[in-house]
Amino acid sequence: MSNVNRNGTVPQNILEIIQKKGVKQCVIASRAGYSKQQFSDMVNGRRIIKVVDILAIAEVLGVTPNELFGIKEDKDAS
Repeated sequence: MSNVNRNGTVPQNILEIIQKKGVKQCVIASRAGYSKQQFSDMVNGRRIIKVVDILAIAEVLGVTPNELFGIKEDKDAS
């Protein structure tokens, strides 16, 4: 069974994960292949975040794409 956080949006979840990891947005942007402006536009709702963006950002953050959607997978579930 998975637990869905329906209060957060993908951009909000990205920002929360960045804050928890203690890194700067510009570092994540660069590692994911975006300029600071492109990344800022994504997390501030001025640019649509596409599937390819989700995959790149999740990889750089070391999380699953589901986590960016606020879906926390139950590690005990088989």
